[in-house]
Amino acid sequence: MKKTDIGVVGFMYGVCVLFLVMTLRLKKAAQTYPLFIITLLALLTTLYVYNMVKDAKRLGVTSGLEEVFGETLPGQFAPVMAMIVGYLLAMYYIGFYPSTLIFMVACLWFLKVPKWQMAASTLAVVCLVYAAFAMFLGVKLPVGLLFK
Repeated sequence: MKKTDIGVVGFMYGVCVLFLVMTLRLKKAAQTYPLFIITLLALLTTLYVYNMVKDAKRLGVTSGLEEVFGETLPGQFAPVMAMIVGYLLAMYYIGFYPSTLIFMVACLWFLKVPKWQMAASTLAVVCLVYAAFAMFLGVKLPVGLLFK
């Protein structure tokens, strides 16, 4: 077990609680799918806790920071954070789909991901988001100020 895993578990349970509070404000008819996803996330996080405790008993506890940040170059953090801020601004002005395409390609290119993996992952994410939100849930994603 790594000490960094404790933070991950706390964060995941926090996400579950936050989304549960927001979901309970929805109409009853709209709560089913979000409650299913929140329950699934909480169960998977609990399973992760079980595995952490099992590993802690068997292997002991380590820091984990070396593994988390071991391959991260200091010069990667600030540019990626700037891209995230740019992504949020771009989403506001040009909408979700164009900004997501630009963001994913820019980040993956900056992190030197092979082009075929960049194309495959970008296409997969956009298609999955479209299928899940637009087709399955009927949710409109931000279109941006320029396209309203």
